[in-house]
Amino acid sequence: MHEVSHQRVKTNGIWLHIAEQGTGPLVLLLHGFPEIWYSWRHQISFLANHGYHVVAPDLRGYGDSDSPVSPTSYTVMHLVGDIIGLLDHFGEQQAFIVGHDWGAVIGWHLALFRPERVKGLINLSVPYYSRNPNAKFAESLIRTYGDGFYISQFQEPGRAERAFARYDYLTVIKKFLLITQTDNLIAPPGMEIIDYLRTLSRLPPWITEEELQVYADKFQESGFTGALNYYRAMDLNWELTAPWQGSKITVPVKFMVGKNDLGFEVSGVRQYVEGNIFRSLVPNLEIVFLDGHHFLQQEKHLEVSEEILSFLRKFPAE
Repeated sequence: MHEVSHQRVKTNGIWLHIAEQGTGPLVLLLHGFPEIWYSWRHQISFLANHGYHVVAPDLRGYGDSDSPVSPTSYTVMHLVGDIIGLLDHFGEQQAFIVGHDWGAVIGWHLALFRPERVKGLINLSVPYYSRNPNAKFAESLIRTYGDGFYISQFQEPGRAERAFARYDYLTVIKKFLLITQTDNLIAPPGMEIIDYLRTLSRLPPWITEEELQVYADKFQESGFTGALNYYRAMDLNWELTAPWQGSKITVPVKFMVGKNDLGFEVSGVRQYVEGNIFRSLVPNLEIVFLDGHHFLQQEKHLEVSEEILSFLRKFPAE
């Protein structure tokens, strides 16, 4: 089996860096915040070794991909357009899409806007929500959780960047990727979220110092602004997706979530995922609960890889 190869692909007016391995049906792996293609390192080789052409991009704003300056360049229309461009680059009408965190948001909207391009969707951690026609998403979160909520603090350009700059890049990455708390990320009054997050004295067994350094090195090159612009475009997304209010995800879906994910037990997420509304919006749905936290594809990489493979194998080879 060939090693992972790297290239930059022109798509939707920007250049995206991709990691690629294997031959066969196309599987796109979409990472979240604050990650890069490397968060899928376990799944890339696993799926390639089982007969799939696996592509993991650095999403716009991340790693070695282009990072437009304005938050208005990070709407779901831009992000979905980037992925459509990748499909076109590879000459594929359809692909399997696997998304985590913001990558899951992209996966949901790709399946919503362009279902004919999605053979099957596997999303981790972030379920599909129909838009509330009466309230913008970020505005409602700020109103509900206040200024201490991490999404609230990420809205103002430059604020989080200044707070992050008080730490070295490796420490910032550790504070986010190694989160074990299960309540919402809400800092006490007057405190920045990065100061509130603790740094573990010992690493968990699923990640090494060297692996964390890979992230730190890339964010030291790119900075965090591109990644944070995803949050700054949230209310623009609300405006753009309002016409799809109540629309269903019609493609086959497997959804995975960690039982100890952030806010899963305290914000009504478990009740939503287990309830009827989620299934009514995503009729062709399989749900898998894993004994893990937010960054499942790393913490529980073998289980996640096997769950992805079991889903892919339900589709006959063409």
